[in-house]
Amino acid sequence: MSKTLKLLQRLISYDSSSKEGANEIIDYCQKWLKNHNLESEIITNNDYKMLICTIGNGNKTLVLNGHVDVVSGKEGQFEPVIKDGKIYGRGSADMKAGVAAFMVAMSEIQHSELNDTKVQLQLVTDEEIGGNNCAAYLTDQGYLGDFVICAEPTQLGIGFQAKGILQFDVQLFGKSAHGSRPWEGENAIEKALQIHNQIMNLPFAKESTDIYEAPSINLAKINGGEVYNKVPDSCTISFDIRYLPTQDKDEILEQIKNITDGEITINLTGPAVLNETTNPHIQQLIKEIQEHSQLQEVPIFGQHGFADTRYFSRYNVPAIEFGPSGDAWHGDGEYAVIDSIDTYKDIIVSFSKVF
Repeated sequence: MSKTLKLLQRLISYDSSSKEGANEIIDYCQKWLKNHNLESEIITNNDYKMLICTIGNGNKTLVLNGHVDVVSGKEGQFEPVIKDGKIYGRGSADMKAGVAAFMVAMSEIQHSELNDTKVQLQLVTDEEIGGNNCAAYLTDQGYLGDFVICAEPTQLGIGFQAKGILQFDVQLFGKSAHGSRPWEGENAIEKALQIHNQIMNLPFAKESTDIYEAPSINLAKINGGEVYNKVPDSCTISFDIRYLPTQDKDEILEQIKNITDGEITINLTGPAVLNETTNPHIQQLIKEIQEHSQLQEVPIFGQHGFADTRYFSRYNVPAIEFGPSGDAWHGDGEYAVIDSIDTYKDIIVSFSKVF
């Protein structure tokens, strides 16, 4: 059993779906690194722990960013199971496989000539709930670097772009009336459904890029009505829009405001990730992937969801998602492909040396 797989087993065994569990893993990771002659620092913000470990003294910084928190799991999912070349367990793919590979890579990189490069490992504990306490905080404090790899599971492909996020509620008002005489009232739920149909036909909803066919528009929640025999006089409708990297969230909001007299409340926003495949670091990473894996053509794609990459992007730092192979993350049968984990580790080591 490789050092990476053994470490991954240990990481999976922690139920890090809570802040306390995720913080406990950070403490374990610091001890593991110390046992491998690597000094690290733990930073705390709003009781969430983050670990920083830096190797080298160069002027360029490669950031290896990983999260140790996971979504909730069922009983038994924190007991790793190895079967048919896969390791099963909550967080195995998302993203403890990547974290384990990063840590072992750091233990190997420390003995290498890094030229003009520093390699900085960042481990965070709140990515699954938005990253506001960790990655947002770190980037605001200047932990940025020149190029960032987030070890989300990508099957050894490169997620070089990601959609932005705009979540908001629209509260609509109507006029109540008896359910038998709806024409005497104004149905707020019907107004909400009309708003949804109008949003789907706004100019921003029809836009596309070479990477994306369209933005993602999800009617996430609708709340209105009290009883059968009354016309509802209020309704709140909630949207989760993942907009294209080429779009502007404020322009999207203006388009929506122009079609409704409802009260709009923003729940969450996050910038898109926009990189170019011509970025020299991405081109070098493609070469390293081809050299160390069986991929002749490396998949390069845009992500529909978002990761901690977005916090670096708001400071114009190129940040990508690149990680080992796996599947069913957040699902019952989550697993990582064992062979891909050490392959990934070797790619990170090799890439660090030529960064």
